[in-house]
Amino acid sequence: MQGVPEQFIDEKDIAQFRHLPQLPGVELYHAHISRYAFEPHTHEAFGIGTVTWGAERFRYRGAQHVAARDSLVLMNPDELHTGEAATEDGWQYRMIYLDPELLESVTGERRWWFSDAVTHDPLRSRQVGQLINGLWSAGDTMTQQGLLLNLIEAFRPYAHHQPAGPQEAAHRFERIREYLHDNYMHPITLDELAAVVSLSPWHFQRQFKVHFHVTPHQMLMAIRLWYAKQFLTSGVPAAQVAAMSGLTDQAHLTRAFAQRYGITPVRYQKQVSR
Repeated sequence: MQGVPEQFIDEKDIAQFRHLPQLPGVELYHAHISRYAFEPHTHEAFGIGTVTWGAERFRYRGAQHVAARDSLVLMNPDELHTGEAATEDGWQYRMIYLDPELLESVTGERRWWFSDAVTHDPLRSRQVGQLINGLWSAGDTMTQQGLLLNLIEAFRPYAHHQPAGPQEAAHRFERIREYLHDNYMHPITLDELAAVVSLSPWHFQRQFKVHFHVTPHQMLMAIRLWYAKQFLTSGVPAAQVAAMSGLTDQAHLTRAFAQRYGITPVRYQKQVSR
């Protein structure tokens, strides 16, 4: 497809995903990126990983971060971020994406969150990388379960657990995020979103960018593509996924998916359904 090659332009760039049928709520990711720059995207899961070579630069929560070799990368769910090389020859990294409900179910601890996106900890970084590698190749359920528990134990010292309070109230702009999740499959206008929080479109977009550090359109696209990943994982044909995700057509899905995940929808579907 024009503008979206079946593989990266630079032959060094490669991205691979894997799901473990015995462990729903877990997605594994290995990549080496030299020239590619990922557009803002999100994961409805905790992203835990390690940089094994080179360095990455990414924008997260309105700030620029650099993750060098032997760094732990710790991202909270639903946080938009980018990604590009911070060194001439790129960077190599391994990630695991864990569904929040899975993490709470396994540990019995609620409301996990990470305050620092990047931590330089060579010992734990290498340990996390080895455990993700082990999960990638483990064949039986018991081995996978044991490795997952060891992995959680490895990054747990960097996690916080915030107790739920009876007086807690969601920020008014969290209502916009909820609205986008409820209506991502339909055309959405700026006027429509602004009305949810009783603001003019002008003031709404300005305040939205201050709160989330991205535009409403960037967040909407990130949410649509996250749902697209779920549909693809379930085996829905890419042409149908485009319509179900609120995108114009399969070409639109392919272009947007590749820009944010570095892989075409069809190729992603083949990898996670092995």
